[in-house]
Amino acid sequence: MKPTAKQMKQTGFTLIEMMVSVAIFVILSGAMFGLLDLSQKRNQTEAQLLDTFQEARLGLDQIVREASDSGFPPANHFTVLPAVGGYVQSPVAWSPNYPLVVCAVGATCTTPGPFDVIFEEDYDGTGVVRWVRYQLQGTTLMRGVTPKVAGDPNVPTLAVLAPYILNVMNNATAAQIARIKVNYPGMFPGGNAVPIFNYAYDAPLGAAGCISTLFSPCNIRDVGVTLIVQSPQRDTTNQQLRLVELNGRGRRSNPNK
Repeated sequence: MKPTAKQMKQTGFTLIEMMVSVAIFVILSGAMFGLLDLSQKRNQTEAQLLDTFQEARLGLDQIVREASDSGFPPANHFTVLPAVGGYVQSPVAWSPNYPLVVCAVGATCTTPGPFDVIFEEDYDGTGVVRWVRYQLQGTTLMRGVTPKVAGDPNVPTLAVLAPYILNVMNNATAAQIARIKVNYPGMFPGGNAVPIFNYAYDAPLGAAGCISTLFSPCNIRDVGVTLIVQSPQRDTTNQQLRLVELNGRGRRSNPNK
C-alpha cells in the first residue's frame, strides 16, 4: 500500500528546519564554550590573586615577628660582655655611623625610615645576633639576613638583600596613586605614599648616649607595618588591577634598657 501524500510530508525535517536547528546548536555551543572559557580565566585570576595576597600576609607576619623579637639579648643580660656579635646594642640598627653616632629617625637616619629597617636580634636562639633588613626597592620589598659585625650595617645588609614580596605599591608615583584612587578612594590618604614602617617610641630616660633622644632607633618600641599589594593580573570582569592593604604591629618584648 502506497503512503499518502500527507504521510510522506510528515516523515522528516525540511531543509529549512535542519538549517535552523544547526544554527541554534552552533549559537548555544558558542555561548556555552564562551562561558566556560570566561569561568576558567576567572578561576585562574582568582587563584593567582589569592596566592599573591597570601604570600603578602605571610611576609607581613614574618616582619611583625621579627619586630617583636628585636632587642634580645641586650648587653645588660651579661656579666661578662661577649664579642660584638653576641649581644644587641640597639633593637633597630641604624645608618650612618652605627653605633658611634646616633641618628634621628626621619631626620638624619638613612635607615630606619618609612621604607627601610634593620632589626637586630638573636632571632633563632643560636647565640649569634643577626641583622634582618627589609628595604623597598621599586615595587619589590627586599629581605636580607646576615650575622652582626662591628661597624655600620648598611653595606653588609645590602649585599644579602633578595626579593621577598612583589608588587608592593606603598611608594607608588603620583600618577599611579591617582589611577589607584579611582577604584580605591580610601587608599593613599591625601594622595601621598604610604610608609611601610611606622615607629612608636619609649620616652627617653635622660641618660647619656643612644637612649637620651626621643627619635633614636634605640627607643623604638612598636613597629607598625602596612603593605599595599597589587595583583599581578587584571580582573577578568572589569580589567582592573586589584589591591589589598594589610596591617600589622610588632611590639618589642625585650627592651634594651
